[in-house]
Amino acid sequence: MATTVRPDPRQVSIARAMVRTAHARELSQLSAPAQAKLKMCLLDFLSCAFEARDLPTSRQAVAVAARLASGSSVVGTDAITSAADAGFANATLGHGLVREDMHAGSIAHHGVVIWPVLLALAQRTPVSGARLLRAAAIGYEVGGRVGRALMTAGLARLFRPTGILGPLAGALAGSVLLGLDEDASVSALALAANTSSGLNQWPHEGGSDMYFHPGFAARSAVTAIELAEAGAYGSEHIIEGPAGLFAAFGRVAAPEAIALFPDGSEEIMAVYNKPVPACNFAQTACQAAIRVAEEIDNVGAIDAIIVHLPDAAIDYPGCDFAGPFRHALQAKMSIQYGVAAALVRKSVAEENYRRLDDPAVQRLAVLMRLKRDAEFTAAFPGAQGAEVEVSLSSGARISRRIADVVAATEGEIRARFRAAASEVIGLERADAVEEMIDGLERVDHAGRIAALCASAGPGGKSRAAASRAGAGP
Repeated sequence: MATTVRPDPRQVSIARAMVRTAHARELSQLSAPAQAKLKMCLLDFLSCAFEARDLPTSRQAVAVAARLASGSSVVGTDAITSAADAGFANATLGHGLVREDMHAGSIAHHGVVIWPVLLALAQRTPVSGARLLRAAAIGYEVGGRVGRALMTAGLARLFRPTGILGPLAGALAGSVLLGLDEDASVSALALAANTSSGLNQWPHEGGSDMYFHPGFAARSAVTAIELAEAGAYGSEHIIEGPAGLFAAFGRVAAPEAIALFPDGSEEIMAVYNKPVPACNFAQTACQAAIRVAEEIDNVGAIDAIIVHLPDAAIDYPGCDFAGPFRHALQAKMSIQYGVAAALVRKSVAEENYRRLDDPAVQRLAVLMRLKRDAEFTAAFPGAQGAEVEVSLSSGARISRRIADVVAATEGEIRARFRAAASEVIGLERADAVEEMIDGLERVDHAGRIAALCASAGPGGKSRAAASRAGAGP
């Protein structure tokens, strides 16, 4: 158990120091690659939300949103609701494929919380695209820096990092978006930290809890912001206090400071977009498996499979699981299932997780062994390597080793956005959304993006566009 030192009230709290840095950070200080990465992360979030809108968890999240005459919209639906409910629903939709962006250093998915919060608030209160970009960068920075300082493998086995860090990232991002003053921003951050949670029992049972973790975080972030706007006062030393965030989770002592953008570095540049719809720790192994599969004519000839991985991949809940698979989420978390399906089908797509009783996949998953690799462990989280080694009945051995996950390219992100979005809102509106995001720093009313992403009504316009709630003229 970490020792907690009572903070000196004369010193600036960690929360206030982060708020001051966030408020002082201008869009012009963000590098061009960082701005480009933010745009791709937004496009990819929307792609995931469109593609997942008909999944059971997505329908459930939309079903509990209160219907309003005006407000914030839910991607791919005609639902208009409060900013908090829109944040919850959109975050759940964005997480439905398990293909959201990933920050390995904090073991968390920040974009699936940050974007729903910002898009919902941008419809409630008109803001520019430049302000949206700036706020998003702050969100990724807070989530990444706090996560690097707080999260350990032991903590991540019990608590979902996204559930812990998401409320903080979303709250400070939203505070910057809306221009809250310093005191209100500190309160929003503190109140949001009170909601940090997300238990990791779901991998053991295949429960759908995980899908809602970003939704809870986004809703909590919006609620914390609105409470701060209404004058609620949050605990100044919520991060480092004797009963604050670090003390509560109790694995490491609170640092003296958590610097944002130290030496000009940007956490958004440590984020990658998943190439396949599965757990982060299954990504590289699946990619290696596809390369091996290209060398095998008959998977029935496979006698043994060894997958070499960093410790973090084997230790994360649900990743070292050979079945039986009763729910799609169990398969998406399982490295054994992901590799087996990739070997059988020579690809990794959403279709891989729809037939969990495929005997060929089940056979390979059961005979597979995961092995800890010292080189991969030493390189993580800076790199996330994997090797798939297959032995055949002929005595032949085929192995492919990848030093780091190969992220989805810009071309792949754009292609899957256009495919998913055009199916729901039509090609013309999909083009308009993509064009707005490409030129986001020049957009007057960022709320128009979410409005355009609502499903079309009888007259060809979305209800959100028709109501023009928060989208400006």
